[in-house]
Amino acid sequence: MALFQPILFLLAPPCDWSVGRPHGSIRNGLVSVSLSESEVPSLHVHHLWSRTRIITMSENRGDAEERGDSVDAKFWSHRQSKAPNPPDKAGREGKAGAGSADANRYRMDYPSIGTCVIINNKNFHESTGKNTREGTNVDAEALERTFRSLGYNIRRENDQTVGAMEELLHTVSQEDHSGSASFVCVLLSHGGEGTFYGTDVSTELETLTGMFRGDRCKTLVAKPKLFFIQACHGTCLDDDTQMDSSCDESWDRIPVEADFLYAHSTAPGNLSWRNEGKGSWFIQALCEMLKEHSNQLELMKIMTRVNRKVALDLASSTHDHETNEKDQMPSITTLLTKEFYFPG
Repeated sequence: MALFQPILFLLAPPCDWSVGRPHGSIRNGLVSVSLSESEVPSLHVHHLWSRTRIITMSENRGDAEERGDSVDAKFWSHRQSKAPNPPDKAGREGKAGAGSADANRYRMDYPSIGTCVIINNKNFHESTGKNTREGTNVDAEALERTFRSLGYNIRRENDQTVGAMEELLHTVSQEDHSGSASFVCVLLSHGGEGTFYGTDVSTELETLTGMFRGDRCKTLVAKPKLFFIQACHGTCLDDDTQMDSSCDESWDRIPVEADFLYAHSTAPGNLSWRNEGKGSWFIQALCEMLKEHSNQLELMKIMTRVNRKVALDLASSTHDHETNEKDQMPSITTLLTKEFYFPG
């Protein structure tokens, strides 16, 4: 059997089942896809009431260059076997212009590509029991450079309490995004499964991301909303929302959860590694892959390369044999309904 053969788990809406459970939790008719190819065709959800989770799995690791890795999540799991790292294949694909009328691609011919909000929590109240997240400023600065180069308007806030985070994101969600093609939010903090920490307490992750649902943020309806999260994650329910008559899309109704992408630094229940000098594995890989491929590859192909780099090229380096030489596997949940190409 090929070591890097994609494995697809296709599940009907919630029902009783007794087959082997794939990696990660399955809720609300989620479709889990396990992919390990370095080149995987972009995956898009055209049935708007279904979801697709992409979990790229591998059994190999690279060598860490220096010691000083620490974690952002609560749990980790150990994988026993190893597999060779196949050579990466460079390739260029056709790309429509920013004003393309291709119905399968998001429009990018708006006055602005959009806003990128970065919440960077480094220092925590003693009551949380959380350590200072050394290295997170390296991530925040790399994210600023990367998304500014892509044309985004950057709004960065450091050390935010839960109340401040909620106020910030609520304010942004109520702004007029009519002239924007997309929205990006990057959340950097400690987290648990389904939770995200402010500097004082934790909150449900969906409380933060849910502010941009179609029924709460009308001017981003039918536009891609990309969340990159250096923490664990949760799940949401789906309802319908009426589109404004001023919207230029042809659909009359779409689910409020459509057109989201949630890219998590690690699979549910597992830790997320951060190097105190170089930043977190996931964020640094994301910035690197966006810099290299944003002008030619569709977003999901870029994210597949991010998954591959984190899974195959990196391993923890600590003084504790229990946590040394451990791996990390990012997890991507896509509710996007079209292909996403950065302009330019």
